[in-house]
Amino acid sequence: MTSNSHQSKTLKNAVKVCFLVGFYYTFSIGLTFYNKWMFKSFKYPLITTCFHFSIVFILSACTRTIFSSCREKTTVLEWNPYLKRVFVTGIVSALDIGLSNWSFVFITVSLYTMVKSTAVLFIMAFAIIFKLEKPKWSLIVIVFFISSGLFMFVYKSSQFNLEGFILVLMASFLGGIRWTLTQILSQKEELGLTNPIDLMFHLMPTMFIGLFPLAIGHDGIGFFTTDHLFGAGRLLNMIPTGFQILGGGLLAFMLSTSEYLLLNQTSSLTLSISGIVKEIVTLTIATTYSGDTLSPLNLVGCLTCLTGISIHVYLKFRDYNDIKTSNNDHVQMNLLSQNSSDESEDELFSYEKR
Repeated sequence: MTSNSHQSKTLKNAVKVCFLVGFYYTFSIGLTFYNKWMFKSFKYPLITTCFHFSIVFILSACTRTIFSSCREKTTVLEWNPYLKRVFVTGIVSALDIGLSNWSFVFITVSLYTMVKSTAVLFIMAFAIIFKLEKPKWSLIVIVFFISSGLFMFVYKSSQFNLEGFILVLMASFLGGIRWTLTQILSQKEELGLTNPIDLMFHLMPTMFIGLFPLAIGHDGIGFFTTDHLFGAGRLLNMIPTGFQILGGGLLAFMLSTSEYLLLNQTSSLTLSISGIVKEIVTLTIATTYSGDTLSPLNLVGCLTCLTGISIHVYLKFRDYNDIKTSNNDHVQMNLLSQNSSDESEDELFSYEKR
């Protein structure tokens, strides 16, 4: 009976994880192709991204209101820690997302996916700088695989665009800083931003402030005077573009939520493994349905890059198991010590009775 109950519980957990992974894939891959589709014709990616930040902020605020009505605790930071801790993270995050969306104007989904995967290198580098991780020789192997794989992927690519490549590479670099700072921010228990809804609520205003000047400088007033929006003349002509912008904001909010749910119910290791598979799925869709083409050398570069990321995930898995085993041994030692102490107390008690 106990064995059946354990198998049933394991099956339920497996089904739940599969559902969460599917939920994450849907919005992550969906947002990538959605942005590529939208910015291919509507060439105002930065101001559109600012609107996305506003939508995510409004949805986060509404979700917090619902949580508060259900007596769930929400966090509101004071200005001093907000400016010191959150502001820089928000600026870097805004530039990462903004440059990523900007690159879709120039490059294919497959090139975007491969270059963005190099964020692992920058995350490792900044983790070492901020002393979140110790430098190891294995990191050299990982850097070699990912760097050489990326070089082969872009070498003599028929769909290579230098401007888009530089934009997404800068976004990848900023992504390394972004996720390192976000990790520090979310792990500071005194800030109370472990809940991603609270984190998004506090980050979005700074992200809007960080990207809006660049958006105005690049997109200018053309966004507001375009025939797709306020220059359309009639409200009916503005509705399709308005819904497209709203759809991107909703996808961005759901992607953040799906990442949190997967991480909360499983582990960062599961999220990392899911990320590798997601990139393979994205590349497959891009080459099959979106018209992206890969030469044999590009394909070898793709596999080499993914091999480097897989090695990184494996080493994380090994370290995670070592820490878990060490913690279990520590708990068992404490239990043995406690049992030994209890036995001594029992012997003393029986002696006193005699």
